[in-house]
Amino acid sequence: MYKKSKLTKKMERQYAVLLVPGLLIFTVGLILPLFMALGYSFTSWNGISANKQFVGIANYINAFKDKVVWNAWWFTIKFTVCNTVIQNILALLLALMLDGSIKGKKVLRTIFFIPCLISAVVVGFVWAKLYGNVFPAILKAAGLNGHSAMLFGNEKTVLWGLLGANNWQWVGYWMLIYLAALQSVPTELYDSAKVDGANKLQQFRHVTIPMIAPAITICVVGITTGSLKVYDLLVSSTSGGPGRSSTSIIFLIYKTAIGGRQYGYGSALSVILTVVLLLVACIQLGSLRKHEVQM
Repeated sequence: MYKKSKLTKKMERQYAVLLVPGLLIFTVGLILPLFMALGYSFTSWNGISANKQFVGIANYINAFKDKVVWNAWWFTIKFTVCNTVIQNILALLLALMLDGSIKGKKVLRTIFFIPCLISAVVVGFVWAKLYGNVFPAILKAAGLNGHSAMLFGNEKTVLWGLLGANNWQWVGYWMLIYLAALQSVPTELYDSAKVDGANKLQQFRHVTIPMIAPAITICVVGITTGSLKVYDLLVSSTSGGPGRSSTSIIFLIYKTAIGGRQYGYGSALSVILTVVLLLVACIQLGSLRKHEVQM
């Protein structure tokens, strides 16, 4: 039987010690609050009083009956689906463009990436000003007074306004992931495809897509889970309005728990959101990774 040397055991102890700070932060910052939220979700605690009255699963039952919650979920789902599709397509198209022989592509990569370094709160303020002041002034100067650019001020257009702001901020980030995947594809595969008579579209379908499948998995799951948790952008741009037309589920959780002093109910909503996030991530990972294997 193989016996570990003293040096190996010493190194393993050192690795374990190095893991302690990260595990401690992860436990205190994520695991502990998660279990505390689970416990609070079975109470009617208001976040201030020492009395935490146990109400069982009443908060969860109310969550499924509450029309406000369903409206928040409906907006979140619409935003998530549209954002995931649009952002993946735009990021991949930009990556394909910048992977070619276009002039100034290094500068363009930097330009597209810079917005993701800006806080989402700042992005919300900037786009609120653009929709509210800059774009209307441009339309007026162009003689298009009958057209409105106030996307955040209309229930029918607020979703598209938020999608525009969010894609402007994050498309460059996911573009770099696709770009890294594209640059790792061996040129020999394209040469072989050309010899077999494959055109550009066939090369993209049968060579590029299979080879960048892991990047597709990362981007799809990352954008989906990020969209389900959209919050910062809403705080500084629409505050969940007009009315409740842009209130996401996590924004509703904040308003319920902090603003409405309903920590028990807010905790129940957060637990439901956590479960949904885990389910969506697991389903997507299982489906996309299975597809990678088949390819």
